[in-house]
Amino acid sequence: MKQPTRRQAARRPAPVTSAPARSGPAATVAICTYDRYDMLARSVARLQQQSLPADRFEILVVDNTPDPARSAETAEAYARIDNLRWMHVDKPGLSNARNVASAVARAPVIVYLDDDAFAAPDWLERMLAAYEVLGDGVVGIGGRVLPHFTSPVPDWLSPAMLPYLSVLDLGGEVRPLQPGEWVVGANVSYRVAKLHEAGGFSPALGRIGSGISLMSNDETELATRLEALGGAIGYTPHAMVEHCIDPSRLSQEWMRRRIAWQAVSDFVRAPQETRAEIDRHWHDLKIFLAHQPPHLRTLRALALPQGSAGDLHWQMSAVYGAVICLLGGVADSDD
Repeated sequence: MKQPTRRQAARRPAPVTSAPARSGPAATVAICTYDRYDMLARSVARLQQQSLPADRFEILVVDNTPDPARSAETAEAYARIDNLRWMHVDKPGLSNARNVASAVARAPVIVYLDDDAFAAPDWLERMLAAYEVLGDGVVGIGGRVLPHFTSPVPDWLSPAMLPYLSVLDLGGEVRPLQPGEWVVGANVSYRVAKLHEAGGFSPALGRIGSGISLMSNDETELATRLEALGGAIGYTPHAMVEHCIDPSRLSQEWMRRRIAWQAVSDFVRAPQETRAEIDRHWHDLKIFLAHQPPHLRTLRALALPQGSAGDLHWQMSAVYGAVICLLGGVADSDD
C-alpha cells in the first residue's frame, strides 16, 4: 500500500486523545420528601439555578406521602423539568427512601438534599469538585449547612444546640473528617458503588413519617460501615445549603423531644458502648435533680421550661441520661 506523503499526512486530522464524550449525569440529586410540597417546590427551584449544566445531573424526588393520587397530581407540575424524575414509595421511612434513590440513581455520585434545604447556585459543582480534591479514598462528602430561620430566634438557643437542628459548619477547609465529627443528611453525598457495598442506610434508624419519631444517626452509622470498608468521609464548606428551621422546632419542648430521641438513636446504633456509660449518666442525672428545689426533684424537673441556654443544656443532658438509663437498665443501690 502506498504511504501518504508528508504533506498529505499533515492534512489529516490528529487522532482524538481527549476524554471520551460524557455519557449520563455526573450526579444524582435525591430529595426524599413527606407531605411538604411547598418546601419541595422551593428546593427544586434552587436546583434549576445551579451552575452545573442541567445535562450533568438528574433530580430524583422520592415521595413518601401516603396518598399516591396526590403524589401523582403533584408530580405533573414537575413534568416540564427534563432532568427530574418522580417516584412514589409506599413504604415509609427516610432510610428506605434513600435506599430506593441509590438503587435507581443513574450517576456514580448521589447527593442527598432535604426537601427544606435550599442549595447555593454553585452547590453541586462544588460538591463534585471536592471529590477531585480529596481523591479516590473518600467515599462520601458532607457540605456546610447554615440555618434559615423563618421566625425570631429564642434567647435560649445556644450554638451548642444548633447541631440538633441539622446545622453543620466545620470550618473553611476541604478535608477528611476527624474523629468525633460527622455530616448531616440535609447535605451529604456518597459514591453509589460504595454505598451499595456498605449495604445502604439502616432502616432501624432515621425519621419515619411526619416527625412523630425523631430517630437519627442514620448517616453516622453508615459512615462507620463505610470506614470499615476502607473509605473515608470528607467535608467541604463550599457546597453550602440553607436549612429552613420550622418555627415548631424553636421550642424547649421540641428540644427535649429531640435529645430524648437522640438517646434512643444512640442506644439502637451502639447498645454495648452506650450501656457502658450508664453509671456516669445515672450519677449526672442525680446531680441535676439534687440542684432543683425540693418540690421539683421528680421527673417533672425534666419537663419544666428553663430560663437560660445553660440551664436548658443541663436539662437536656439530664433527659438524655434518663432515657439511656431506662433503656439500658439501671439498678440504684446507693440511696
